[in-house]
Formats: sequence, C-alpha cells, structure tokens
Amino acid sequence: MTTTKTKAKEAQSAPVATNYEDALVELEKLIADMESGKLSLEATMAAYKRGAELLKQCQQVLEQVEQQVKVFSAN
Repeated sequence: MTTTKTKAKEAQSAPVATNYEDALVELEKLIADMESGKLSLEATMAAYKRGAELLKQCQQVLEQVEQQVKVFSAN
C-alpha cells in the first residue's frame, strides 16, 4: 500500500516525462490525487510542485509544435 509520504517522495524524485502524452497522463493523476483530499499536506505540496514541472514541460512542447506549424504554414 502506498502511503502519502511515499507519494510525496515519488513526486519529488520522478524524472521528467519522456513525451507530452506521458506528462499529461501523470499530471492528470496528480490532479486526481490532490482533489481526492486523501494526501497529506507534504504529499500535496510535492504533487503540486511536480504538477507545475509537468505543466511547464507540456507548455514548452506545445510552443515548439506551434512554431513548427507556423513554419509549415509559411511554405
């Protein structure tokens, strides 16, 4: 059984998601965990921090894709 302290440590030490889809799935899980109200304050803060990292990663990927679309549209 995973404890809230274990979840907090997992969120802190988790590597960067390998692609947009993986990051989005992980972000959705973190949100569900936080919304459940079952996490400790420590675990919630770790999940929030990890979620912010994932959100930033997703935004960067979307910006790169947007630039590629602009390049393709210009040709």
